Amino acid sequence: MPDVNDVVLPGDTLSDLKVSEKSGKTVLGPGLQAHADSVSIVKPGILRFKDPNFYWIDSHQKRYIPVRGENVLGIVTQKSGDVFKVDIGSSEQASLSFLAFEGATKKNRPTVKVGDVLYATLLVASKDTEPELVCIDGTGRSSGLGVITEGGFLLHCSINLVRKILSSECTLFKALAKHLPFEVAVGMNGRVWVKGRSQTETAAIVNTIASAEFMNEKQIKLAVRQARDAIAAV
Repeated sequence: MPDVNDVVLPGDTLSDLKVSEKSGKTVLGPGLQAHADSVSIVKPGILRFKDPNFYWIDSHQKRYIPVRGENVLGIVTQKSGDVFKVDIGSSEQASLSFLAFEGATKKNRPTVKVGDVLYATLLVASKDTEPELVCIDGTGRSSGLGVITEGGFLLHCSINLVRKILSSECTLFKALAKHLPFEVAVGMNGRVWVKGRSQTETAAIVNTIASAEFMNEKQIKLAVRQARDAIAAV
């Protein structure tokens, strides 16, 4: 059986996985598929584990496979009746009802246009159904979800980079925030929206994020300092 952090291939199987003390279950993430008595690996990559019971395959991919509950960045491509179609980088577009916004009613409709960038949560994600998005949390609040404000830059990157910069072990955003104020929204579908105080700062931040995928923490801190110095020299 492969160990955590081993390179794995489709067809490999896992057994004796850790389970939650409360539920007695194991949570499987992207790249893993459950069977009656084992778990099989369905895409190549590196086996990862997070306490207490979450396993997934870390792979360099750009095609996003929707996962229920994940936050994504999408682009509105069309409006069909009361439903918006949103490109989230998966094999098919996601749907978003106009009622899936905070305070939305039939009389009070949200202002959403084709081409807008949305930060949303996947409510439905299954290989047998169309992905469905919402821009509210379980209490009906937006909680930062919705149409992204004008300006900024939408970076398309690998899903591996997204997982890296969201990791508690990665100091990229903390290091950037010490020198450059900015807004950021990270989608698990390999998209990162960034807005700095100016186009120059936004470009510097985007370039730093994009280059961080294969850097260690020391190299990331150096890249942040170089970005700061380059902006100061302008």
